Amino acid sequence: MAEIKFEITKSLGVLSEGSRGWQKEINLVCWNERKPKIDIRDWAPEHEKMGKGITLNCEEIKKLKEILDSIDIVGLGLEP
Repeated sequence: MAEIKFEITKSLGVLSEGSRGWQKEINLVCWNERKPKIDIRDWAPEHEKMGKGITLNCEEIKKLKEILDSIDIVGLGLEP
């Protein structure tokens, strides 16, 4: 399998941290020297390893924000 090249050009935030120190992060990432995209995934402490995630372009992130803004989080019953 070909090596995946990536560069985290900007860290946007950490959503959570697991017991092994991995963090679910939102970053701006260039994959294989392409234009940067918004990326949400788990990362090892020094970004040497990554988990599966999702990468979104500008239009997709705008749509996601629109959907999240319209959701009544409390009404979903997700609270513990």
